[in-house]
Amino acid sequence: MKQAKVLNETEIKKLMKVCELTRYAERNKLIVSLSVLSGMRACEIANLRINNVLSDTNEVLDLIVLDKEQTKGNKRQTVVVSTALKKEILRYITAKPQLLTRNKDGLLLKTQKGSFSSQTIQNLFRQLYELANIPQASSHSGRRTFITKLSENGVAVPIIQKLARHSSLSTTQRYIEVSDDKLYNAVNTVSY
Repeated sequence: MKQAKVLNETEIKKLMKVCELTRYAERNKLIVSLSVLSGMRACEIANLRINNVLSDTNEVLDLIVLDKEQTKGNKRQTVVVSTALKKEILRYITAKPQLLTRNKDGLLLKTQKGSFSSQTIQNLFRQLYELANIPQASSHSGRRTFITKLSENGVAVPIIQKLARHSSLSTTQRYIEVSDDKLYNAVNTVSY
């Protein structure tokens, strides 16, 4: 089974630059950020509601609690929001102040025609990757990048499993990319 490409720092920056050139720059940057900074799936991003990310006092929440209808596997899930992702959510809310006056049960992200579906999020990612000239990337690339970066930063695999919202540790391990450089760096940490 072919895995989605794991993005490097240069590719992520290139992708964000491409987002800035699109008609819906703030929305697209948030979609990419949700994928890369929290490992959210396309279906989860499409189904995000305002009340998933903002408190009653319009503060960005530390946890995004997704109802079972919003997730893969039909299970209630919790997404931990990093400081970097909080900044991106806040940037989006600041650019879209009308979100603060909308029904909090309403969708956070919308298309010109209305709501996103998982497929329209996947199509958007495909377009953004094409514009950024990043081959073999898909809507799942951000998720794989998130999981691989956690591993590279020394986060224990059981913690990564929880953050990835996987029920199986073996699923999480399949997401982590291992390159020759990482193998070389790993063996060079051992000495006597």
